[in-house]
Amino acid sequence: MTLPPSVRITEELSEYPILEIDHPAASGRIALNGAHVMEWIPEGHDPVLFMSMAAQLEPGKAIRGGIPVCWPWFGPHPRDTAMPAHGFVRTMMWKVDVARENDSEVEIVLKVQDSAETKTYWPHAFSARLHVRMGAFLEVTLQVANTGTAAWDMTGALHTYLNVEDVRQISVHGLHGTQYVESRLSPEKRPQHGPVVIDQEVDRLYASDAPVIVHDPAWKREFIIEKGGSLATVVWNPWIEKSKRLADLPDEAYPEFLCIEAANAGEDVVTVMPGQEHLLMQRIDVRKLHA
Repeated sequence: MTLPPSVRITEELSEYPILEIDHPAASGRIALNGAHVMEWIPEGHDPVLFMSMAAQLEPGKAIRGGIPVCWPWFGPHPRDTAMPAHGFVRTMMWKVDVARENDSEVEIVLKVQDSAETKTYWPHAFSARLHVRMGAFLEVTLQVANTGTAAWDMTGALHTYLNVEDVRQISVHGLHGTQYVESRLSPEKRPQHGPVVIDQEVDRLYASDAPVIVHDPAWKREFIIEKGGSLATVVWNPWIEKSKRLADLPDEAYPEFLCIEAANAGEDVVTVMPGQEHLLMQRIDVRKLHA
């Protein structure tokens, strides 16, 4: 495939191709391992996505930071704890299907489909494409299709790590009045009152299809995050103790990021019929705050 002028493919690490994007509207990086958006820097802004300094860039390993693609299940496998967390596509090598650009953005589409390898994890026929539009905004859409003869259920997420100045100072708006469960920390539903603030470990699954705004006063900017095909929003930060248990995240890095994830999770389980597809989309805009 011929890449457009703003895109080149590098392989600084052996057998680990990365698409490097250098466009007037934005720069960024996308690893073919996991179809993983690693970096997005819109023109005139600081980096929007957080990447762990200890991330393991190796074929077959998940990347800590950026936007991991969790599919066809979110979190632990619902029946088999020996299966990889968050599914298997985030550790597979995807192929470039489309690469084009115009004056305002670069569009990349990566693809993967079922194989003998995937059927050791999940017995279903599928095709998946990740559509990435990168410019003044970042839009990522996971398109999954049922190419078999039987219906299947899926969960998943776009596990976006946002780069913040200090997570203890940010606030998340747009979830007031919704209900959440605190994952493994507390199973009962709780109401959200006012904005979300981070002052401890947070691992919340909100029943919401609404956009959210992450207000970062220290960095004088905010993120406007919209989504589609999702009835669940995950808000996650590991805080102090869990960070110490994550080998690919420095112990002191937890204040530098917040995860806001467009998800199909919890009660939002999607059934995809033969010949049908599901789209899970997340769009991020950046707005500077003026003193």
